[in-house]
Amino acid sequence: MFSFGGIATAVLDEHGVVLRCSREACDLLGRTTEEVCGGPFRALFVDDGLGAADDGALSAPGRARMRHGTGIPVDVTFRVLGLQPSAESLVLFAPSRSANEWEQGANVLRALLTQDNIGIRLYDRNLTVVRSNLARDVFGGSSQAPERLTATLSQRDAEIDEAALRGVLETGAPLVARDVRVSSPQASVRQRVSLSAYPVQDAEGAPAGVVALYFDALALHRARRELDLLHRAATRIGSSLDPRHAAQDLLDVLVPALGDLGSVELAEAVLNGDEPPKIHGGGDLHLHRAAVASDAGSWPAELFQLGGVIPPLLDTADLVDVQHGRAAVLDAESVATLFSDPAQVRLFVPEGGHSAMWAPLFARGLVLGTVAVWRTAQAEPFDEEDADLLTEVGTRAALSVDNARRYMREHRSVLALQQRLLPPPTSDTPAAETAGLYLPAGGGVGISGDWYDVIPLPSFRVAFVVGDVVGHGLYATATMGRLRTAVRTLADLELDPDELLTRLDDGVQQLTDEADPAGAISATCLYAVYNPVVRRCILASAGHPPPVVVRPDGTVKVIDVNPGPPLGVGGMPFETTIVDLEPGSVLALYTDGLVERTDGDSNGGIRWLTERLAALCSPDRPLGEAGRALLADLGDVPPRDDVALLLARTRAVPAEDTAYWEFDADPSVVATARRTAAQQLAEWGLEELAFTTELIVSELVTNGVRYGGGGTVGLRLIRGTVLVCEVTDSSSTQPRLRRARWTDEGGRGLFLVAQLATRWGSRYRMQGKTIWAEQPLVPAEVDFMAFM
Repeated sequence: MFSFGGIATAVLDEHGVVLRCSREACDLLGRTTEEVCGGPFRALFVDDGLGAADDGALSAPGRARMRHGTGIPVDVTFRVLGLQPSAESLVLFAPSRSANEWEQGANVLRALLTQDNIGIRLYDRNLTVVRSNLARDVFGGSSQAPERLTATLSQRDAEIDEAALRGVLETGAPLVARDVRVSSPQASVRQRVSLSAYPVQDAEGAPAGVVALYFDALALHRARRELDLLHRAATRIGSSLDPRHAAQDLLDVLVPALGDLGSVELAEAVLNGDEPPKIHGGGDLHLHRAAVASDAGSWPAELFQLGGVIPPLLDTADLVDVQHGRAAVLDAESVATLFSDPAQVRLFVPEGGHSAMWAPLFARGLVLGTVAVWRTAQAEPFDEEDADLLTEVGTRAALSVDNARRYMREHRSVLALQQRLLPPPTSDTPAAETAGLYLPAGGGVGISGDWYDVIPLPSFRVAFVVGDVVGHGLYATATMGRLRTAVRTLADLELDPDELLTRLDDGVQQLTDEADPAGAISATCLYAVYNPVVRRCILASAGHPPPVVVRPDGTVKVIDVNPGPPLGVGGMPFETTIVDLEPGSVLALYTDGLVERTDGDSNGGIRWLTERLAALCSPDRPLGEAGRALLADLGDVPPRDDVALLLARTRAVPAEDTAYWEFDADPSVVATARRTAAQQLAEWGLEELAFTTELIVSELVTNGVRYGGGGTVGLRLIRGTVLVCEVTDSSSTQPRLRRARWTDEGGRGLFLVAQLATRWGSRYRMQGKTIWAEQPLVPAEVDFMAFM
């Protein structure tokens, strides 16, 4: 309230001499009445003559500094008023600080009173309205401020509001944002209003009245609802990389905050990860219902169900608006214009649905789908502001859906690449039957460089490989493909596992040197070779978890492998481990994603693995089924890292299908070796192979005697899907195939072997080497003129 007690006054004659002054003037200047009166008023100013005319009288109002009795200037604001009919004048002056506060208070009150969306009423101690800006269109009262609340409110509402205002007046405690219902005495509809009231005090601090502020509660509620909905949309939408989940997140934000039921339809191309076509007009839009939500809980059975294909739509103005990125406000009648069959309308209009909105999921100029929201229980119909809100939320959701779609496309490409880089999931060789499984990280979200491989080797042997490239994404997948190719190339050289990993490690270091500094390559690998003839497995590890073997009797053992460093480290050797495996044993090779635990207890993971393998790998259970059951035991939580699993059930070449002899390294044993081989073939019923086999044995044993460096020469025949002939000597010299000239007396041995066998090769042992040759069990015709 404005305080007149703070204003000082002085009466001046026509020459500016102070005739009389108020007590407030003496208090403000710190002087007595005698010191103020009788002298020129301008003498009281620090700047002599400020605002004075030639005759010494003050003319214009302004701000200045006056002399205080203590010598400290006082900033004042003054105004001069002429007195009639005399020539005297009245000077009003007050501290500038107080004058500024009075002016600011008046400006604030003036601004509030001119607002259309804020109602203000000033009440005195008797709660009589002394000032207000509320007119007839707010409460139904007159344009003039009524004296009592009962003039504009019903008796019941007036009593409630007066009680609330009286509490503010008596206690001094403000009332903030209280929702009240008001109505005029003649109106039956009660309006929702937000009331805030604050006590008003006079200059002495005594209660002087109440000032009440009225806000449109519906507008405030709507604004709060919109802010809350936008906040939920910002935090909820965008957390999924699946288009269907993104659509469901959108509906979880809209229902029930905006409507009672909602549905999202996505283009078929979007659900497949592709870009939707640009379609304008009606027809079959290839939309699928991807998500639904109902405030009642379950989706009504009579409405169009989740997963269904939306029937063709007619070309209407509302459809064109949606296809151009604009939302449409609909009712049941306008929805009916979209369908040619009245029976279809009942599938899309819920019971009691009186108002709906239909908006596009619009991103990058493409309509990815649509979202529809219905109001059934909520009485207020949708309006254009609601449509704008749905458009904004739908735009955010469209970006999320589009990101999920693009991720799905890229993920599908990477997964297809990895699947093409991996071998077939199952294999069946004389040495073992295998089943390989791959589980991406995060339930398919992350693709990594885990791989497995089964490599058939000569003499019915087989190599098992499992590896893990550090990192995720396309780069890790491409690196995995390069390493798998390198392992297969080195395996063809028939190297021992430790030697193969050494050369593979060199290759990884070369790849790292070729890459940029941030593209260093690191990987782990386990390489094992199983020989079904001697029923023995030789393996080596490059920083990889140890394999597990399940024996035919059901006992389980973790193979004690001394792992070398991961590939790419270099400078450390790799060691081999030899394990004898009974036929029917299951060898499990895996990557660390299978045994990793959130608590970091890898030993606990291996214990879990051995227990599950013992329970699942029964002799009569297919390996693929056992592997799928094992991965299913990981639970519903997707693994943090990729999982590659290779299960191999070993077999053995029967003893009656192998024969082995040793001969002294003497030329005379060649004929004995031929006869011995022919006799063995006769026992096996393979007499048709005797001629070619004798030639192969003769040439290979001759080379062993001639170049083996003495000692003994070993001969082994193995009968299986093919006939294998192996000759072992103590020399490490690599045999070479060459074409002999007409004048050469030798050099045709390996050439002859290469012509008679389907394939041949050699491998090294700890001491010496073994040359092998394979023949089909059904002999092929041989053109001996080609040897001439």
